[in-house]
Amino acid sequence: MRNNQKQQVLTRKENMQDSENLPPHKQIYEIIRNHINKGIYREGELLPSENNLSITHNVTRPTIRKALSRLQNEGYISKQQGKGSIVKGSPKGVGILSLRGTTSAVGQDNLTTIITLTPEIRKWDEAFTFPLTQTEKEVGCIYFERLRMMNQKPVFFDITMLPNINLPRFTQRSLENKSLFDVLRKSYQIEVTGGEQKILAITADEKLQHHFKVDGNHPVVQLNRKIETNRYGFYIYSQVFCNTSEYALYGTF
Repeated sequence: MRNNQKQQVLTRKENMQDSENLPPHKQIYEIIRNHINKGIYREGELLPSENNLSITHNVTRPTIRKALSRLQNEGYISKQQGKGSIVKGSPKGVGILSLRGTTSAVGQDNLTTIITLTPEIRKWDEAFTFPLTQTEKEVGCIYFERLRMMNQKPVFFDITMLPNINLPRFTQRSLENKSLFDVLRKSYQIEVTGGEQKILAITADEKLQHHFKVDGNHPVVQLNRKIETNRYGFYIYSQVFCNTSEYALYGTF
């Protein structure tokens, strides 16, 4: 079996294991969310009724309601009295400034993620100008780098540091063409809840020139981010560089 075929098999196994570990309402959320992203349910269409969904997935109607409520809160569907759940589609735009994350915002079909440095455990004393707690310093971080391509053009280069706390086998996971937020949510029940970021205008250094294929005078947007999660004391730290000459950034944070 070729390496890429082996990787596809491992990815499918990871996804199946991740789904099995989720509570029922989150499993339903992931299924419907995935169907909307793939266009199985299209913008403007009605989702099946709560009763039909509960029969299809063999769960109770309250479980379906919890899944639909989350989809509504995240902008995938809207609810209208007397009609039901109407599909709004995948969130649009380059959502690097939003909590949805880049993959959800632009769609997997347009976005390619290349891992330029695979996850590894490192010591750390600070995280992109954000101070660390003593506990964070003691446990170290999981460090990795990614290049994000939109329609085959390099648009984002990001460096991520996660506290090395209760993330079993994370360094063995494949993050190629995957959303980090999705991996954390499905595999570790870590969900993004808020955060803060600092935005700077810089010119491309040697590393960015290499990744973005630009010269040294090329302007780049730099975002230093500290992202809050539902796990107490667990923050995601990232430094994102944006080559945005062809794309506008927008969103809420």
